[in-house]
Formats: sequence, C-alpha cells, structure tokens
Amino acid sequence: MNVLLEELTGGLPDGRETIRVIIRLVAAGLLGAVIGAQREHAGKPAGLRTHMLVSLGAALFVIAPVQLGMDSSDLSRIIQGLATGIGFIGGGAILKLSHEREIQGLTTAAGIWLTAALGVAAGLGALGVGLISAILAWVILVVVLRIEARISKNDTSDSPSSEG
Repeated sequence: MNVLLEELTGGLPDGRETIRVIIRLVAAGLLGAVIGAQREHAGKPAGLRTHMLVSLGAALFVIAPVQLGMDSSDLSRIIQGLATGIGFIGGGAILKLSHEREIQGLTTAAGIWLTAALGVAAGLGALGVGLISAILAWVILVVVLRIEARISKNDTSDSPSSEG
C-alpha cells in the first residue's frame, strides 16, 4: 500500500511548492480561458476547452521538468519543441478554400500558439506577464476586430461599385 501511495504522490514537492504548482496550473487554465472564451463567442471550432487544454498542457510541459531539476538549456529545448509542435497543431486549423481563394483559420492558429505561450509563462511562474499578454490578446481579438469591421465597411461604401 505504501508503494501505491508513493507512486501516486511521486513528483509532488513539499506542501508550499505543491501550492505553487497548483496556482500555476490553474492560472494557465484561466489564461487560456481568456482567449478561448472569445473564440467560443466568435463561433470558432477551437474554443474555450481547447484553449484551456493547450495552455494547461504547455504549463505542464515546463512545470514537470522544472520540478525534476532540469537545467535551463534542457528546459529551453522543451519550450522550442513545444512551440514547434503547437505550430503544427495550429497549421491543422488553417484551411484554404480554393473556390473563394481565401485562407481561413490563421487567427485560430495564432491564438492556439499564443495560448501555449501563456501556458509556458504561467508554468514558469511569470503570471503577471501571462496576464498582460492575455489581456492584450483579448484586445486584439475583440477591439481590433471591431476596428477592422469599420474599416472594411468604409472601404465597401467608398468603392465605386457600391454607388449603385
């Protein structure tokens, strides 16, 4: 029975450090939720749960090695692999519509990639940087979208073909 308990608690640090790990993991999920909630509201396929899971997973990818005492060069390689792997997943979100000659999903791909970075920041304990980045991302996704819509509306109304 002791072996089972040891295995289940393996990798958990002392009480104070365990609380830090929990705070970082919860923060990663919440930071991912900031981006995911906006994407969910916009009706995108990668929404709240996806972004929360990406951020949580990225945090775990850096927390576990740090807890095991890996040095910064090993951690750097993990982060590089994570950025590359998430870029590949984001690439899967990009769709080229040949009939309309449009590419869709670039913002979703960028959001997934950013969400992973938020998870890395939270996992490394840079919660303030993660929070500021999440707020800036939300501004980009919401406020800049509204500005783009106004510019697009003005361009359409100014064009000669719309003057009936």
